[in-house]
Amino acid sequence: MTKQPNANILWFLPTHGDGRYLGTSIGGREVNFSYLRQIAQAADQLGYYGVLLPTGRSCEDSWVVASAVAPQTERLRYLVAVRPGLQSPAVAARMTATLDRLSNGRLLINVVTGGDPVENKGDGIFLAHDERYEVTREFLNVYNDLLAGKTVNVEGKHIRIEDGRLLFQPVQSPRPPLYFGGSSDAGIDVAVDTVDKYLTWGEPPEQVAEKIARVKAVADKRGRKISFGIRLHVIVRETNAEAWKAADELIQYVTDDTVAAAQKIFSRMDSVGQQRMAELHGGRRDKLEISPNLWAGVGLVRGGAGTALVGDAQTVAARIKEYQDLGIDTFIMSGYPHLEEAYRFAELVFPLLSLKRPDNVTPIRVNTGPFGETIGNDYRPQKQVSES
Repeated sequence: MTKQPNANILWFLPTHGDGRYLGTSIGGREVNFSYLRQIAQAADQLGYYGVLLPTGRSCEDSWVVASAVAPQTERLRYLVAVRPGLQSPAVAARMTATLDRLSNGRLLINVVTGGDPVENKGDGIFLAHDERYEVTREFLNVYNDLLAGKTVNVEGKHIRIEDGRLLFQPVQSPRPPLYFGGSSDAGIDVAVDTVDKYLTWGEPPEQVAEKIARVKAVADKRGRKISFGIRLHVIVRETNAEAWKAADELIQYVTDDTVAAAQKIFSRMDSVGQQRMAELHGGRRDKLEISPNLWAGVGLVRGGAGTALVGDAQTVAARIKEYQDLGIDTFIMSGYPHLEEAYRFAELVFPLLSLKRPDNVTPIRVNTGPFGETIGNDYRPQKQVSES
């Protein structure tokens, strides 16, 4: 497979909560606007390509949060979810164009079909798994055409539009990039026809390689090119021993009852990706390193992305490069707590990676002041001479 040496690294805005530990209120933090703004501004300053905002009823609304936080940053992009079946494709297209314009082209779109039947019913969706992907395909066909400036008239199985049009176009042409994750045959079938970047959760490299090959084979048959991204947590420290100690501490308050309750919720989901995540650890604590430096402890109690890269900076960078060699060019990372870990990951690992946008990364100052601290800025304003 063709190597892709340069990567985009995104971070995560934890609109569903944050803290020092999983599965407990100990060390929990109030996730308010001020805190989310801090994380976004840190990610912007540190040189992250963007941030992912989660979606679902356990989260603050991703569109509202992105609209509020984006003006507080300069370069950072926002990966925000559209929800086929929950939104009209025409309304979603207007929302997309508006936020892309207001952020000056810093919007990325995450297409989320939804994999929890209970939550779906709470949002008014009573469709079976494959039917939801039928809706997703119809939705994206209309959505993409509207953002490309076309007038849409369509009567599909699930969506009917007459004289659909978009008066205000997005900044990005023909539209912001579309990201999509779906491990089922139905999900892959939709992805290869409609989106730009296929996402996988953090499975072991051999499983990711198999999935990429599977998606590429379908895309090649249809004459489509698609790029790939991965969603991972990270626990990086200055030594491997410190990193593994931090991993153990992250779940030190997680009880067997908490794990059982979480796994029961995950088992009701019809998401193939979630099923694959759960199979990595089987709800057991004794086999959490499922691949070298890939730890499944997060998935004991957290749905969705459940694995973390654990190690010192050199080890984590090496594992990231292994995924890059498979064809992954986008990494959506997170760590607990998200503010401190955004700094830690960027400061320790960014210098060891080949990034697509290295000019975004804030250089580390090495000059020190009279008391040994790093001087934050060695720029000095030029002396102004009065002309009067």
